[in-house]
Amino acid sequence: MWMYPLLLGAVLLAAIFGAIKRRGGGSRNPFLVDSRRPPAPLVTDRDARKKVLKQDNLDAVVIGSGYGGLAAAVLLSKTGKRVLVLEQHGKAGGCCHTFNEKGFEFDVGIHYVGQMDRDSILRMMIDQLTDGQLQWAKMESPFDIIILGGPKDGKRYYLHSGEKEYIEGLKKQFPGEDANIDKYLALVKRTAKRIHHMAIAKMVPLSLVKFLQWTGLLAWISPFFRMASRSVSEVVAECTKNEDLRVVFSYIFPTYGVIPAESSFSLHAVLVDHFLGGGWYPQGGASEIAFHSIPIIEEAGGAVLTKAPVERILVDSEGKAYGVSVKKGQETVNIYAPIVISDAGIFNTYEKLLPNELQVLPEIQKHLSMVHHGVGGLSVFIGLNGSKEELGLEAKNYYIYQQSDLDKAFVSYFNSPRETAPEKIPLLYIASPSAKDPLWEKRYPGKSTLIVLAIAKYEWFEEWKEEKVTRRGMEYESLKNSFVDNIMETILKFYPQIKDRIEYISAGTPLTNSHYIGSPRGEMYGAEHSISRLQADVAAKMRPQTPIRNLYLTGQDAFLGGFPGALHGALVCASAVLRRNLYVDIFWLSRKIEAENTKKSS
Repeated sequence: MWMYPLLLGAVLLAAIFGAIKRRGGGSRNPFLVDSRRPPAPLVTDRDARKKVLKQDNLDAVVIGSGYGGLAAAVLLSKTGKRVLVLEQHGKAGGCCHTFNEKGFEFDVGIHYVGQMDRDSILRMMIDQLTDGQLQWAKMESPFDIIILGGPKDGKRYYLHSGEKEYIEGLKKQFPGEDANIDKYLALVKRTAKRIHHMAIAKMVPLSLVKFLQWTGLLAWISPFFRMASRSVSEVVAECTKNEDLRVVFSYIFPTYGVIPAESSFSLHAVLVDHFLGGGWYPQGGASEIAFHSIPIIEEAGGAVLTKAPVERILVDSEGKAYGVSVKKGQETVNIYAPIVISDAGIFNTYEKLLPNELQVLPEIQKHLSMVHHGVGGLSVFIGLNGSKEELGLEAKNYYIYQQSDLDKAFVSYFNSPRETAPEKIPLLYIASPSAKDPLWEKRYPGKSTLIVLAIAKYEWFEEWKEEKVTRRGMEYESLKNSFVDNIMETILKFYPQIKDRIEYISAGTPLTNSHYIGSPRGEMYGAEHSISRLQADVAAKMRPQTPIRNLYLTGQDAFLGGFPGALHGALVCASAVLRRNLYVDIFWLSRKIEAENTKKSS
């Protein structure tokens, strides 16, 4: 054992030296100065929001305008690089985009985000990537409400904003469980605190990660990777015998799409810790994220183009990516750039966009074999006549579970044929985007919205995958409506006051997700967040660099799922492209801002 501290010291010295070396590697620092400025007035003019630029002489091209793609493009743009972002859909933003129907605006992927306190490192990064223009509204407390059983008579458990309030609230609702609650939250904090080890594993040499695993040092150093092999169900069962408390400990797993028995506690801990302070929502709606990112790309001479589907990544005879082929009307246009970044996900990038002869390369197949497709999502969008006050809508989220054995309920649902599956939906997530946005009434007076999310298997809808999005036939519509009808039955029990105020209902299946955000099997969070994906060797190999030189991955598949995961995916991607450690850069900028604030207040 005496050699472990010596080896650890050597590793830390190597990491520190590497970080310093990368900081001085010659590339520009996108976090050199604080780019925040006073927030400008909300821009509501649609023509102004749709403006784009043409571009040539590019430094990089990015496939996909999800936040992983946009953030990577912004980071490169802040170093003076000219970047073109190509989006197959008619709107930029990926899961951050919104759509308008019948006078209502709906978000599709950003439902709430944690850790948006002014002094958090996540808020610091977002502020720098939007020049401080993106503002966030704090949700009400309790921000998440868990309902076990029916929507009217089910048991309710409340999660309050703030770590102290969160813990005290649980203890009041579960008397006699104080020690178990403390044990669980201590484990969550200890594990989540080392999430940066995930970034380090993706940035240091693979040989170093393998060495740390082989010696056992990695598990000794990192609680994050030590707990990665343990399932949520396993850990929660050790913390309490109370069935309802187990549900409360586990409830947030749908935000990464893997049932507790098959999901890694490390990822779960990161999500629980992420929301201990409560939830935030972007003021002006989710589209503000893209809207305040795109101008930074344009100011550097780049552009974000929609309705520009990439058909192929161009790779030369030496195995280097040098651009993309884009569908423009009936023609295909080649766009050349020395760096190609894909935010299309690992499956689309490797199985659809690479030339056929490269798809079968052993290294490509090895990467693909490490991951699996995530579960599909089903969404119901509801437009209402009336303000949030009139309708009794609040800035909260509701998780309605049909029973306390979460694993059993979801396995039964997934094993059901599509004809009976709508009757066995185990969870509904319900929220009102309009109630969360303090600027909503200014934009859409007298109107409100609800969104309902559920999980659905791609296979239930797969036979219509080749049909056009609005012409899939009566059988498809009947199946979709069977889900909607069952969901609406629950919604009207939960919100009986909205029965005569509904003006619009629409639903999206996994096929809808495939069409609009390009997910191959309708998944919302990219590759499945299974226990295997969180293992150090897989995490290290699923890095931005690919077996194709000059081709990089960004976004959820380069790091983890969700908005923060996509952001970190962009950060490790831009670090790889620029050959500098941007985490070190953002750290030093945060210290500089902190020192300036201290000086001003003294």
